[in-house]
Amino acid sequence: MVPINGLHHFAYRCRDAEETRHFYEDILNLPLVHIVRAETVPSTGEFCPFVHLFFQMRDGSHIAFFDLGDNVKAEPSANTPAWVNHLALAVGSLDELHDAKARLEAAGIPILGVTDHHFIHSIYFFDPNGIRLELTTDIGLTEYKSEKLRSAHDELAAWTQEKQERLRQAAASGA
Repeated sequence: MVPINGLHHFAYRCRDAEETRHFYEDILNLPLVHIVRAETVPSTGEFCPFVHLFFQMRDGSHIAFFDLGDNVKAEPSANTPAWVNHLALAVGSLDELHDAKARLEAAGIPILGVTDHHFIHSIYFFDPNGIRLELTTDIGLTEYKSEKLRSAHDELAAWTQEKQERLRQAAASGA
């Protein structure tokens, strides 16, 4: 496989392009840098008028949205808890995280956190489309992260074994 250099963009559906622009540009301070308008989907040829918005982060990557012109937002997955699917965006420090929390709360956006995940601290909130966002900052712990790098495959193997056992027990009990 060729080297993957980083994230260009992650795209979601949005209910309304202007509502989404206001949130990402005016509140989160991510500039709107590109718009694609089309009547057909370039990859499939399917007729579906849309606008595709790109908001740029400081590292050059983007979060993008499709407004399909019907005022419908993406529905959450029925088989997945609301806290699972989310987009985590990095900020530079704990002070910046606290400043972001205050700014979001001042804009009337409910915030969960600051949550201490041991190696990062995070806050959680939803955008106007119901997309869960996380702002997070790395708090250092170089030795801890080095150990996690060394143990990651072993931890995954242990999880996989425990999961298989739970599934076997559930199947045997008829659950």
